Amino acid sequence: MRPRLVVLPALAALVAAQVVLTSPARAADTPVTVTVNTRAGLEVVHEAAAGVNHAIWDTHLGSDAVADLLKDAGVKAMRYPGGSYSDIYHWADHTAPGGYVAPNTDFDTFMSGVRRAGGQAIVTANYGTGTAEEAAAWVRYANVEKRYGVKYWEIGNENYGNGHYGSGWEADNHPSKSPTYYATLVRDYATAMKAVDPTIKIGAVLTTPGEWPDAITAAGDPGSWNDVVLSIAGPVVDFGIIHWYPSGDTAAQVLTKTDHVKDQIALVREQSRRLAGKDLDIALTEVNTSVGRNTQPGALFAADAYAAMIGQGVFNVDWWNVHNGMGQVREIAGHTDYDDFGLLSSGNCNAEGTVCQPPLNTPFAPYHAISMVSKFARPGDQLVRAASTDPLVRSHAARRADGGLSVMLINQDPDAAKTVDLRLAGYTAAADATVLRFGNGDTGITTSTGSSAAVTLPPYSITTVVLKPAGSVGGPAAPARPVADSVTDTTATLSWPAPPSGVKYEVHRTVGAHTEQWGETTGTTFTAANLVPGTEYTVNVVARDNAGKVSWSSPPLTFTTRTPATSTCAVTYKETTNWGNGFVADLQVTNTGTRPLAGWTLTYTWPTTWQQVSSGWNATWSQTGTRVTVANTAALAPGESTTAGFVGAYQGPNVHPVKYFLNGRLCTTR
Repeated sequence: MRPRLVVLPALAALVAAQVVLTSPARAADTPVTVTVNTRAGLEVVHEAAAGVNHAIWDTHLGSDAVADLLKDAGVKAMRYPGGSYSDIYHWADHTAPGGYVAPNTDFDTFMSGVRRAGGQAIVTANYGTGTAEEAAAWVRYANVEKRYGVKYWEIGNENYGNGHYGSGWEADNHPSKSPTYYATLVRDYATAMKAVDPTIKIGAVLTTPGEWPDAITAAGDPGSWNDVVLSIAGPVVDFGIIHWYPSGDTAAQVLTKTDHVKDQIALVREQSRRLAGKDLDIALTEVNTSVGRNTQPGALFAADAYAAMIGQGVFNVDWWNVHNGMGQVREIAGHTDYDDFGLLSSGNCNAEGTVCQPPLNTPFAPYHAISMVSKFARPGDQLVRAASTDPLVRSHAARRADGGLSVMLINQDPDAAKTVDLRLAGYTAAADATVLRFGNGDTGITTSTGSSAAVTLPPYSITTVVLKPAGSVGGPAAPARPVADSVTDTTATLSWPAPPSGVKYEVHRTVGAHTEQWGETTGTTFTAANLVPGTEYTVNVVARDNAGKVSWSSPPLTFTTRTPATSTCAVTYKETTNWGNGFVADLQVTNTGTRPLAGWTLTYTWPTTWQQVSSGWNATWSQTGTRVTVANTAALAPGESTTAGFVGAYQGPNVHPVKYFLNGRLCTTR
């Protein structure tokens, strides 16, 4: 993020469980069902999951008051020295030529605040105007001389914004602005920095799928930014860095953008496996919203985005930022919004002095949302799948190490309360529950006690219900994530580390928040058969001991079955041009059968709702919903191929189709 340059002032069977909450808001007439399935595990919460950004132009960066507020909110990670300033900042003399550096913001002051807050640092080394030697010296000072133990180090900030793709806000003094040059130097940085401290983790800058300039290939480059960086630097770095500022003109538009998270992270993982040859960890080191940054829409987005990212295994999510300054003042959701990227008020006024923010360090609504996320899911907890029957009620759930289960419910309806029936699978809850709530205009999170019945969500609110188990807890250790081998169009062999004696493993397929048990075994492998070709499957494994106690779920495995190796048709999809929210692609259709086709109709389905065919050629193109039809009256002889092209548009991750049908017959995808 390029900061505002402001000077801050000095299923299986459901086990039903319900929770009663009282609310001053009138409940909606139609209850909402939220289903939580503890057999459908997601990822475990990392120790650095809930994070924020600090900036060296913030006078209050290292103050005790700020550190204590961040500690109270459960913030566990703090990023330094601040967005684009990272690429002009020289740590040794604490200067940033061309930018303002506030007093009392040096690295030691920052680390003092990190320690007081009980968190850990994420440091961005200067790529734009720095050197690998300078970064290595910083590692030496931090971890050898001062023994700060800084584990996570990024190489640069949004370096694709150096003008290479047209827009330039990031400083870059190198002779080439290309991803090849960046990736090559990242290898040098990683080598020099790890020579000082081999225990550190190095991150490389990536583009976020569906966000500019993802997928764009600039003149002279062998591929897009991610293609090049992951191919060259991927094998030597430990994590990929993405940033996310979803666009939208209204709160309703922005709040739906969390639907992109699953595909965003899945695409980064696919890219890292294919290009770097390994699963890179992922950190979202900057995130904010475009509407209601200080009011309830920002809070609703923050809670949903943090939980969604953490559930997909993003190990660190950092809000941009702690203090920032006033922008356009307007009323949003019934309250004054200062268009301030900060979590805490800067206490400043507009140029005319007619509008002033609340007193310094007054928490804005997203601060309380991050606090709610930290109370909902703590390091070591495992998120599990939750699903709501109402798209305006976002649901997340986490299994706790103490045996509890927490459910966070976000009511995105600005006008109507929602009554929620909570249903649990794989978990039996006690009668009472602890209820945490943050409503529109509230100045803090309230806590109350509820009983088994229903939960009422006020309009525009975040509610977390913390359940206790009805009986004793404990059981076998959770299985490790399974892996898939020998995947065909209809079968897949799953395997995992050898189980302890006396344990059976149940293999569950997850669909939404429901699971179906495929089978069980005492061994280390399981072969799933009768699968549907070209279909994505998510599976979890749980262990059951001789007493019938069941473990936590394994982390999920997601795989896609192949299309048939032989068919009467074959299709090759090739994207030729991409400009960030649109692209050109060709479909090559081959008649691999023995009979000529007098004409043909090809159909496929987009994996998302935000992909669209705009126009096409060499065939008649049409789209209904997510289904695309391509028709051609020309003959196609056995062994003959033809190509039809189209212009596509997208407003999120551009996920390629998996399977195609020619005249109703499933083709081989090449």
